[in-house]
Amino acid sequence: MSTRTRSKKEARRKSSVRKAASAVLAASLIAAGLPLQASAGDTWPFTGDSAQGQNQPSVHGYTSGHILDWTPERDPDAELLRSRVPLQPRISPFAATQADPSLSPDVHMANVAGDYGNAFIENAPYTNKFAQYHFNFWQYTDYYSYWHGTATAYTPPEYYDELAQKDWQQKWFEFGMLNIPNPTYTDAAHKNGVVSLAGIFFSNNDRGQQTYKQMIVKDENGNFPVADKLIEMAKYFGYDGYFVNQEEIGPNVALADIPDYQEFVKTLKQAGLYIQWYDSLNTDTGSNTFARTFRANNMKFLHDAEDNKQVSDSFFFDYGMGKTQLDNAEKFLADRNAKYGTAYNLFDHGYAGLEAGRDRFKNVQGTALTAKLDAEGKLRASLATLGADFVHAGLDEDMNQGWPSRKRNENDFQWMTDVRERLWWSGPNLDPANTAVSAQNTAADVYADTRYWPGVASVIAERSVVGGDTFYTNFNTGHGLDYYVDGKVSSDDEWSNMSLQDLLPSWQWWQESAGSKLDVAFDYGRQYESGERFDHPLIGAYEGGSSLALRGKLDAETFLRLYKTDLSVAADSQMAVTYNKTVKSDDSVMSLGLIFADDPETTVKVPVPGSGGKTQGWATVQVDLSAYAGREIAAFGLVFAPGSKPIGDYRMNVGELRLTHDAQAAPTAPSGLAIEAVYPESGEMLLNWNLDANYDDVRLYNVYVNDVFVGGKYDETFYIKDLPAQSGVVKLKAVGPDGTESPAAEVPFNLNTAPEQLKATPGANGELAVSWTVPRSVKGDMKVSVRSINRTTSPQPLDETLTIPHGETGAVFKNIPANGDEYIVTVQKDGLTPVSIAGTFADTIAEPYAENWSWNGTTLNLPMPDTRDWRYLYVYEDGKLRSFPTTYNVGERDRIIRGRTTKASLSFASTASKVEAVLEDYSGNKSEPVVLKGE
Repeated sequence: MSTRTRSKKEARRKSSVRKAASAVLAASLIAAGLPLQASAGDTWPFTGDSAQGQNQPSVHGYTSGHILDWTPERDPDAELLRSRVPLQPRISPFAATQADPSLSPDVHMANVAGDYGNAFIENAPYTNKFAQYHFNFWQYTDYYSYWHGTATAYTPPEYYDELAQKDWQQKWFEFGMLNIPNPTYTDAAHKNGVVSLAGIFFSNNDRGQQTYKQMIVKDENGNFPVADKLIEMAKYFGYDGYFVNQEEIGPNVALADIPDYQEFVKTLKQAGLYIQWYDSLNTDTGSNTFARTFRANNMKFLHDAEDNKQVSDSFFFDYGMGKTQLDNAEKFLADRNAKYGTAYNLFDHGYAGLEAGRDRFKNVQGTALTAKLDAEGKLRASLATLGADFVHAGLDEDMNQGWPSRKRNENDFQWMTDVRERLWWSGPNLDPANTAVSAQNTAADVYADTRYWPGVASVIAERSVVGGDTFYTNFNTGHGLDYYVDGKVSSDDEWSNMSLQDLLPSWQWWQESAGSKLDVAFDYGRQYESGERFDHPLIGAYEGGSSLALRGKLDAETFLRLYKTDLSVAADSQMAVTYNKTVKSDDSVMSLGLIFADDPETTVKVPVPGSGGKTQGWATVQVDLSAYAGREIAAFGLVFAPGSKPIGDYRMNVGELRLTHDAQAAPTAPSGLAIEAVYPESGEMLLNWNLDANYDDVRLYNVYVNDVFVGGKYDETFYIKDLPAQSGVVKLKAVGPDGTESPAAEVPFNLNTAPEQLKATPGANGELAVSWTVPRSVKGDMKVSVRSINRTTSPQPLDETLTIPHGETGAVFKNIPANGDEYIVTVQKDGLTPVSIAGTFADTIAEPYAENWSWNGTTLNLPMPDTRDWRYLYVYEDGKLRSFPTTYNVGERDRIIRGRTTKASLSFASTASKVEAVLEDYSGNKSEPVVLKGE
């Protein structure tokens, strides 16, 4: 933070009026519908400087009604919640460079977990908080999907109160049945060749009044409008398909609906989306039943025997799948293939589930995995896990910390998350080449256990996207306590942005040595608490938030394998190695360790000249690879040799590895950079530019304000949460495939001469009063505009502009809606930076209940309200309020509560002479009664 002091920054933050994000706020990690449920620490929204910004985008959930009504223009923050990174191809499998060459690459993995940070909404590219869970093991994952759900848009933040935080059954608001992926996770997934799936989830508790019936409605042409919208949303937001989890009971799925449900799922698949179906529906009875194998009463959702077409791509089988179920599945598929000429198998179409979030490192987890292996210890089906993010989300629980402990939110405990995650993926020895469990627990310090769980690496072969002739990494995990540029701190703000995560090492950590192994870790700088496992001095990053640190006793040649690759070496290829050796000079040598595809048993060592000398900060050395032109690098890492005698305190940081050749050129400067909005009262800014859609040329855009790094993403828009200065220049640089930045596009801004103290006050009388002040030096007329965004109930958007003569500092707009819609007011003058303020109109209107209710004898059927602005639905029977049961069996209430009244309550018997319905919105307005029966 070179342009101002932290005290100034804090003072400005305290002076601004903050509101929590309108789309909030949380969902429970425990889904009551799952027979074996993920159990992890509940949600903790960040507070203080890391709290949601006043105009910060955040993900939110969707009901079927929201989906049917969906357009990008009416969806809050939609343009800022997209992933534009295309799915990258993975290189061909090559067993010789696997940590375990005997593992088959045909065994796939689905990882159903979290993408949401601590409060399910915060892990977007704009979070200024280091203590976030960032998934670091994409190399073992083929499909990453989401299951928990998020609160629907416009849920008031005050509903996420203390009771809601400490008891997940006391969240009295609505979660959407659709959870779209956090765009930064899709960015990272796609960079690693991983398919990103949205989650569709129906259960008896977690979705309140929502039911599959609202989703599979057909139009007059026999089509499924919600399916069409789901296809449209996937294309717009940039994800690849859906994980469908149908677990309703009371009532069950109606048998008459199963053909339509089957066709609905088939519609999604035939649109080119990947569909994984959770095996939870008995198609003979409609019950919520877990077959844990393929059989006739669930096969309809993989294969339609009537038209011989595939319905979904794969099944996620419940967690009890063992030898008997696997035997039965193999036989059933073989018979099916013989009968219909299909080619279904358990590696492409069957994923045996593990309950990661519940069983964690316990004995039952190891037993559950063993039950899925053959006599040689290999998986008999592909693997699926639920809740592997427990390594972070379950930290407080595993520490036996009750309410209101929130260790996982604290920076000093993130080293535990790091170790726990490596134990889960790389195995009990933190080494994917040695996954044997231990006789004694060696991980009690991180509240884990090494006696039972052998790690995902024991059964899943590592994958990679590192191909072609170009590669770079800064070992940036996607969050940091500072942000470094060229080895120096550019911003000392904490940050979190999965879109910036580099391709991380394929093995964490695979070392080969005849002597002592080095301690290896990601280095986040001196502020980072690294724990006793890595009790060594830290120095920070070269670029981004982290570098690769190696410490310890170097008493024999040690090969640290880093990346599985398929890299072509050209006559002019070079590997630039940027490193920092902080201790005294010695005769040690660091070399590139290259393994070529034509001789995978040999490690070719190419020394990094001068690498034994102490550096004065970061040094970059170009290593010539021309001697190997025409060969393919199948894997590479770094070799460390001690020289003439052992080194007791060896310290080396590697900040960047960059494979390039002379034919490459930096990208051209971006075009179209413009400031869309500046919010001076809260210090926020929104930028737009023209996206270079050729990902082969541009992989990322970095944003700077006065040369202070403020964020980055491969996109055409970016939100700055906290401007580091009141005036200066915004710079945008494109980043090429080798990490080289383009020349900067620039746009100036100056809030010192712009209108300030901007206020907008909506009135219930249909007026919006706007006021501001201007510096004395500013002369001339002002233009003031108001436009509505994401309109909720208005049939058309509002967009009006007034010209205000010099000397006047106020304006009043007439005939403004009083329905609570959002707006942006902008005050501008030619030659000055326009400034804006956002808010909501006054809300005095509640729409009446307007759904197609019906009577079947004495039974009243009440469809769920489709309006986005409702909180309660009151039903009066002869003037008395009717009571309805709530989810989680927490008692009846004298109203239908959005998201918490059971779906069965939407149909009930009534013998009253007069029945009326009244809606109440989030602002407490009540609608006119709608008479459902009687006069």
